[in-house]
Amino acid sequence: MTTPKANRKHWARDLKVTLWTLIVPPTIWAVHFLFCYLWVAVTCAKSPTPATALTGFPVATLIATIVALLGILAAGYIARVQSQTPGDAPPHDEGTAIDRLRFLALSTRLLAGLSFVAVIFTALPVIVFGDCR
Repeated sequence: MTTPKANRKHWARDLKVTLWTLIVPPTIWAVHFLFCYLWVAVTCAKSPTPATALTGFPVATLIATIVALLGILAAGYIARVQSQTPGDAPPHDEGTAIDRLRFLALSTRLLAGLSFVAVIFTALPVIVFGDCR
């Protein structure tokens, strides 16, 4: 006997949602931001001329950007699944556990979208500028 698709539990619904899960996407973006800008700052500070090319930096940035985007997408996917947990229709102004879960999941989805765009904008200067000028 098979269970209907609507009644099956998804692995992401079993994860515990707290305020800590809300800060995962912005934290990933912040780590990516620090990595990119600290690498450029150290490379350019050590260079004897301002026209020094950022050797190896575009590849490192590409790898860091892909890893950051995958982490943010994973957090956003988990939040999307959790925000679709069956319950009362909006507005979620009751004090129930389901309403809190759906509110935190929606907030995490919004922060994941913002962090996704922020990671892309953090990586853009590498495409535009190729040296320390």
